[in-house]
Amino acid sequence: MANNLFVSYDLYEPGKDYGAVGSAIKELGSWAKVQKSLWYVRSSFTAEQAAEHVRRSMDRNDSLIVVDAASNDAYWFNLSPEVAQFLQERWRAQAA
Repeated sequence: MANNLFVSYDLYEPGKDYGAVGSAIKELGSWAKVQKSLWYVRSSFTAEQAAEHVRRSMDRNDSLIVVDAASNDAYWFNLSPEVAQFLQERWRAQAA
């Protein structure tokens, strides 16, 4: 099964190795670089698997989110606590 993944990241000091991160994203499947730090990938990876794969090419303080538009799933690393809490509280909440 193929998934529609959107991968977004911010790289901070010290490494900022955009090449390694881009290569890791390209390894996930067919890809398009949508914006500077936003990619679309058609992949057999889940959001969690893709995030784990890309995360290995990043520094510990970099942030990453992978959203699977097909399954409405997401997985992230190092988002601010406020943003992570906001997403957790609202991601699957029913509309009022």
